[in-house]
Amino acid sequence: MKIKDIINVLEDTAPPMLQESYDNAGLITGDEEHDCTGILCSLDVTEAVIEEAVGRKCNLIVAHHPVIFKGVKRITGKNYVERTLIKAIKYDIAVYAIHTNLDNLLEGVNGRIADRLGLVNREALLPKHSLLEKLFTFVPFEYAEKVRAALFQAGAGHIGHYSECSFNSEGEGTFKAGKDTHPFAGETGKLHYEKEIKIEVIFPAWIEGQLIRALKAAHPYEEVAYDIIRLENAYSQTGSGLIGKLPEPMDERAFLALLKEQFHTGVIRHTRLTGRGVQKVAVCGGAGSFLIPNALQNNSDFYISADIKYHEFFDADDRMVIADIGHFESEQFTIDFLHDILLEKFPTFAVLKTAVNTNPVFYFV
Repeated sequence: MKIKDIINVLEDTAPPMLQESYDNAGLITGDEEHDCTGILCSLDVTEAVIEEAVGRKCNLIVAHHPVIFKGVKRITGKNYVERTLIKAIKYDIAVYAIHTNLDNLLEGVNGRIADRLGLVNREALLPKHSLLEKLFTFVPFEYAEKVRAALFQAGAGHIGHYSECSFNSEGEGTFKAGKDTHPFAGETGKLHYEKEIKIEVIFPAWIEGQLIRALKAAHPYEEVAYDIIRLENAYSQTGSGLIGKLPEPMDERAFLALLKEQFHTGVIRHTRLTGRGVQKVAVCGGAGSFLIPNALQNNSDFYISADIKYHEFFDADDRMVIADIGHFESEQFTIDFLHDILLEKFPTFAVLKTAVNTNPVFYFV
């Protein structure tokens, strides 16, 4: 199996077009054409993780954080990034980062946080726009069900928590088959009228290619007529952060205790408790202070994130509780997510989780 085979699975899961413009997700070191000897999943890439990969005979590290985030002008070993890169290249270790594209996936980083808390009715806290497209196609009556099923199977037709959504209208199409054609109906050289169903479905832009292939495979016409338009609609299944609800309201202190237990954190920095119960919860793994206004706008009772600065805590304004559980702590279960995705696709292959704790923050208690 090639390294690119693993990359294809990762990019099907979290498409590169979902990453933010400032990010550096993707293959950072290594050759995707090389055979893969094993995969090591980690949150960060450090010298110790490279050494672990070598010792465990894995020549591919799949990490959440890119080891190169800002520009690197020289590699002389003067800091941990340069030393890590030197070691990765020396031992021919490929490093692949799956960062904000995974953050922006509802079931990704924030989905794992929500799993630990049992949140339901989940949506993106700040949904992305312009990621949806609409397909229009025209199908003979008797083939409409087959074509719709193929489009749904390929990933079209999802709106929020609903699936297999389409709009269908009846009409009449015309065509005249030219020389060297093999028309499904009618005769070569004669204008033909065909009763057709116009099918409309919405789909995420990154599956356009597979959707068109599915359409053409299921459609009876030699030349398939279809239109695709880009939509400005927000896509609630992708975006920054996540908001959901606890199945039952909780006391604020009990909820803080739950956070401490579930995320194994040494300390939780938080704003003053409001004295109200907790049910609506917003989360953002990693540095998420930029989403405080969105959490407030959505009437969240609690906002859970990391790297909150002193003055940003004031923004809670006694309207909700901001809880900073730590950067590593909020994203630690991303390792499990990556491991589970890859192991499902490659059940007989060496897919391992790092044993190195890369958290650079310690607590004196």
